[in-house]
Amino acid sequence: MIQRRRKNQIKSEVNLTPLIDIMTSLLAIFMITAPLMTTGIPLDLPKGDGKAISSPEKTLDISIDAKGNIFLGEQKVKQGELVKKVTAIVQENPKIQMMISGDRKADYGNVIEVMALLRSAGFTQVGLKTDAEVMKEKG
Repeated sequence: MIQRRRKNQIKSEVNLTPLIDIMTSLLAIFMITAPLMTTGIPLDLPKGDGKAISSPEKTLDISIDAKGNIFLGEQKVKQGELVKKVTAIVQENPKIQMMISGDRKADYGNVIEVMALLRSAGFTQVGLKTDAEVMKEKG
């Protein structure tokens, strides 16, 4: 009699197989789409014929818009806070490359000030980002 009751009882277990399938699918989708997503501040970059940097390391984008505002990634920062935040990021990832993106209409002095500020803090590997696609079309 006891065995018969156990066979007829409803199982109260949660089936995790569909959940694992969905999570695996989402993980694959995010792994494929994450590198394709571009982040940053919309800037009108100056034209140049520099070579593209191909590095497995992530770059730290420092942007200066036409109004002279400084952005670290997408976060607006004050000029006095920039070195402190960059130092913290570089301590976490010493091989990170820094790229300064200055809007074409940004004051040249602002871009040079940010570059000099980073250089005086000891960061010597700082690049300038340009829009090389237009130069390829003209050449």
